[in-house]
Amino acid sequence: MDVAHKGGAQWGAEAVDEELGRLIQRRSRRGGTDAQEREESWKASVRRYNAARIEENRQAWHEHHQRQAACLRATLETLIAHHETQAARLCEAPLAELED
Repeated sequence: MDVAHKGGAQWGAEAVDEELGRLIQRRSRRGGTDAQEREESWKASVRRYNAARIEENRQAWHEHHQRQAACLRATLETLIAHHETQAARLCEAPLAELED
């Protein structure tokens, strides 16, 4: 005779089959989604994932452009100051001083 043990009790083959049948039915009721529902759920999951990736990329590009603008601003301000200094020097100095 085939016997299974559960919680200290012995079960016969018929009891095991009945319990297994109940477990299968319970799982079937809980996870009773058909193929179309699973596909729709999957599509919604993909849409959420894609939306999150798009948002992450948008934020990353925003930060990139902010950093680039700050870097270029600092560089250009320095360059502008240099050219303004040179222009002022050229306007104020006599020609003889510039040739030396």
